[in-house]
Amino acid sequence: MSAHHAEQAESPLDNREKLTTAVDKLELVLPCAAPLYDFMHLNTMQGYHHISFAEAMAAHFELTGIRGYLPEEDFRKHYARGRIDDADLNESLANNTHGRNREIVLKVSGRPINKQDIWRISLIQDINPLSPSRFRWQIKEYDALERFQNGVPKSARDTLLNATQETDQNRRTESQAIRDLWEACLRVFQLENPNLHSEELGELVDLEEFSRSQAEGKQSKFRTSQPTLIPQEEMLAEARKDLHHLVDKVGEELSLRGLLQALTGEDLLDQVRPILIRFCASHLDEGFTAWSLPERGQGLYAAWRKCPFAELGLDLARLPDWQSFHAELPEHSVDAVIACLERLKIPESRWEGYLKRIAVELPGWSGLINWRHHRPKYKPNRKAPTSLMDYLAIRLFLDVIHIEQVTQNTWGIAGNLEELKTYFENYLWEFSGRYALFSNTLPEYLAIRAQELIALPRTAQKDRENWRTVSNMIHNWKHNPSAERTKRQTVHSHVWRLFCLAQHLGLPGNEVGKLSSSEAEQLLAILDELTTSERGYIWLCAYEYHYREDYFAALTQNHGRGRWANRNERPEAQLIFCFDDREEGIRRHLEEVNPNLETLGAPGFFGVPIQWRGLDYPDTTPHCPVVVTPVNELHEEPRPEAKKRYGLHKRLYNFKQFLLRVLHNKTRRDLLTSKVLIDVLFPGMLAVLAGKVFFPFQQASLKRKATAALVPPVPTQLKLTVPDDGTEATPDNLRVGFTDAEQAERLAAFLRAIGFTSGFAPLVVLSGHGSMSENNPQLASYDCGASGGRHGGPNARAFAAMANRPEIRARLAEQGIHIPDDTWFIGTEHDTCSESFPWFDLDKVPANFAPALKKLKAEVDQALLLSAHERCRRMASAPRKPSLQQARRHVAERGTDFSQARPELGHATVASALIGRRSVTRGIFLDRRCFVLSYDPTIDDAEGTILEGVLKNAGPVGVGINLDYYFSAANNQGFGSGSKVAQNVTGLFGVMQGIDDDLRTWCSYQMVDVHEPMRVLTVVEATTETLTAIYKRQPSSQEPAGGSWLLPPLRQLIDGGWLLLAAIHPKTGKISVFDPKQGFIPWKSYREPSPLPVVERSMDWYDGYSDPRPPALVEPKQTETHHAA
Repeated sequence: MSAHHAEQAESPLDNREKLTTAVDKLELVLPCAAPLYDFMHLNTMQGYHHISFAEAMAAHFELTGIRGYLPEEDFRKHYARGRIDDADLNESLANNTHGRNREIVLKVSGRPINKQDIWRISLIQDINPLSPSRFRWQIKEYDALERFQNGVPKSARDTLLNATQETDQNRRTESQAIRDLWEACLRVFQLENPNLHSEELGELVDLEEFSRSQAEGKQSKFRTSQPTLIPQEEMLAEARKDLHHLVDKVGEELSLRGLLQALTGEDLLDQVRPILIRFCASHLDEGFTAWSLPERGQGLYAAWRKCPFAELGLDLARLPDWQSFHAELPEHSVDAVIACLERLKIPESRWEGYLKRIAVELPGWSGLINWRHHRPKYKPNRKAPTSLMDYLAIRLFLDVIHIEQVTQNTWGIAGNLEELKTYFENYLWEFSGRYALFSNTLPEYLAIRAQELIALPRTAQKDRENWRTVSNMIHNWKHNPSAERTKRQTVHSHVWRLFCLAQHLGLPGNEVGKLSSSEAEQLLAILDELTTSERGYIWLCAYEYHYREDYFAALTQNHGRGRWANRNERPEAQLIFCFDDREEGIRRHLEEVNPNLETLGAPGFFGVPIQWRGLDYPDTTPHCPVVVTPVNELHEEPRPEAKKRYGLHKRLYNFKQFLLRVLHNKTRRDLLTSKVLIDVLFPGMLAVLAGKVFFPFQQASLKRKATAALVPPVPTQLKLTVPDDGTEATPDNLRVGFTDAEQAERLAAFLRAIGFTSGFAPLVVLSGHGSMSENNPQLASYDCGASGGRHGGPNARAFAAMANRPEIRARLAEQGIHIPDDTWFIGTEHDTCSESFPWFDLDKVPANFAPALKKLKAEVDQALLLSAHERCRRMASAPRKPSLQQARRHVAERGTDFSQARPELGHATVASALIGRRSVTRGIFLDRRCFVLSYDPTIDDAEGTILEGVLKNAGPVGVGINLDYYFSAANNQGFGSGSKVAQNVTGLFGVMQGIDDDLRTWCSYQMVDVHEPMRVLTVVEATTETLTAIYKRQPSSQEPAGGSWLLPPLRQLIDGGWLLLAAIHPKTGKISVFDPKQGFIPWKSYREPSPLPVVERSMDWYDGYSDPRPPALVEPKQTETHHAA
């Protein structure tokens, strides 16, 4: 065989490998959101961590068109209400323009004007070119030539009013100053004041007449100046250039679907998507449907090849030759992808980019399928395995048959890139007309002409002449001076922008008149110098700086005030919460209720990763961070004395589950019994539904009582301790329970990590957290991120049970951690929605702790009331000025209300993190906006070993939560899941808006509508030397992480600005800000220092306000203290 033939024989294999590699890389641009039950907050842009935040926003915008910043209109609203001010913008411009901001543009009367002055105005004010009609509106309706623009500062107004002229030394009126300025701007560009009467605006009518006459070879007369005649060759050259540019974009920038949309206005995805979604939803279903897709066990693509399309309701009969093409599909999906790409005549060099393009056109479905593909052990994959290559093969097949239908019906050609290019090279007039029309830039009269032509039956020669006429009109319109798209100097563009800019700069008419036309053009060019992404990033940084200044000022002024920097005094009790921002509020309220309590923050799985199975759970679920794989299984079991009672409980529980299956399944699926059941159950179910909507609190209470009566609860215990048999526990060989060595190892590591190795109080409470609410498909998103989107209660209960065992305490003592005999650990769980607080295993608490426990429970109940009260101020439907009891009832009712789209606000408003001793933040009102994680630098070694572990594990978790909320709030349509009101649960694995939408990932609108999207500002209590050494020890990589669902390397987060890092010195309280290029820089506020307000209670500071509140110092009354033993 010749070398040539050998090369040809190997190429299919090479192509398969290349495509497989290319598809594996798509995880970097696709969302990594898990199915609903396994939902975890992760960075929406996880695949971009290897580049900076600003670069990632620009790259993603270029790829998808989705903006990663708040709209400028929103930033301007924040500016108008003082949330961002000039000082913040100046600081942001100085830090993010690489010194360009200091460039002097011109001097006016000795006053230098630099780029920063112009950029700040361009950010704050909308100084964009106007269309002629909008310009007339500004002049007539807003008296723009008689008074100052809105937002012109007083100093600029005074300058304009006090400007003198040679013949007038008096202060001028506002109208005079504005008129003089306007006339000066006209003179700069040598333009005349326009006549604004509508009867004089006949130029466009003249243009239409001229275009028609030129195309028909006739002469015409004009009321206005003669438009420039554009040679036919120049028109064709311009059209050919546009065609080649558009065809060259097919690949990563554009699919053939996009190309056809640009030329027909028809989006083929509207036809492809319903078929694709219906099939994929049937295959991926996790228990919603009664009927399963045939052959789904063989994989997504294999099921597609054997699909009974008619039975699925997939209407393909109207498409040409789809059956023969379907019958020819290869056995393997990668070969089908190759066949489709070849049929579409996509050049091989563009295959990788083309697959990326069609994957991101439906990123939700692509992302979920990719998530499942990379988790072969995911339980639903046992019944329905899938892969992204399978999905792309099906998508390409549908694209091919729909593209061929459109091209055949429209132009009578084959549906591939080469045929389309050849056709339009022969019919450039048609291409030019179609391209201009569907770019949505034509005036109405031209758009109507082109649309009428498209609607006519296709006849080749007549089409060519008709398109030539319309294209002539379009080209002459483009190049006519009166067209809105012209780049020539015009009154409504150049003069207007200079006029507005001069007002805000305080440049009077006599100074503007000295400018040359080129100098004025230079000023206007500076207005547009910043790209859209640069402007968004500058606004974001200004937004963040404003919060940072308040936060840093609070930490600095609080230095030395907070208790428990050391534990020379023994607290009455210690409560360890998850470092979740929602727990900042209840911790603060507890310390206000009783200042002798100490609270700590920790990852909410408490260092005990488990596969958990509750008493009535059929399966185990992981309760640990997503990057941790448990090797221990923990079961809840009935206590020995309750085994008989448990037998009855189990039978009644199974009966209840049977009734629920009848209710939810038989009424929807069974042909024979559904009618009878619906008729019988209708009155009762109507009453239940009415109760859920109109009386949710009472209905929920009644439901709990009925459940307890039907299935009586059973006292339980944990199957915690097992003997060490010498075998190693692994993810594939789980150990049921923990050995003594494992228990001691996990407790010691956890206690050291949070700096809790001495000074134990009589009562130590570990509080996991979760959230319960009705009718909430994204329920898991409100649970504990550190517990893998599950409740943290089982972990807290397990930790407490371990820590109370004398055998474990003895092992801990050998490691230098001495827990006194008069200390008892208790596990609890905080429901962050209802503000309930169930306690575990209280019957095991020794009697001598009863008085202290009773007092502590009363204090916790009071803190829960205060926490509910603080939360109500942010909820629009909550009562204004509620009593504590009213507030508690309201938040509990929200979780049971079937119609409530905002059961709680989750992580909305989170903006910062503090890693350090409680003394750093204790006594500051932080408005539930801060992750507060305990760490004691005084017990760490010189290298910061403990701190390094905390940063590497907890840091990315906080970043993931923060950035999920950031992107969902900044652009919910592009990154979030839209409104809950219109969400449709699909296959129990995802949600859509409507019935044939893309899968919507991440947070719903109701979860983020009060959120201030900012990157998390993380302050660490440590020396800059320690943090620098930790930073340098981290691997530096410019390559993407191994998997988009994995937590990224710490250094990537810091270098890229995904995590903003600062240090607070443990002794001096001085703050330094980290810059990857310069290291730590001492913080010096650009504001005038002012003391923070001091209040006795948090309520004194927040009550009556619904917006975020700045920090304040809280100084509660002191009570009796207990000295350490």
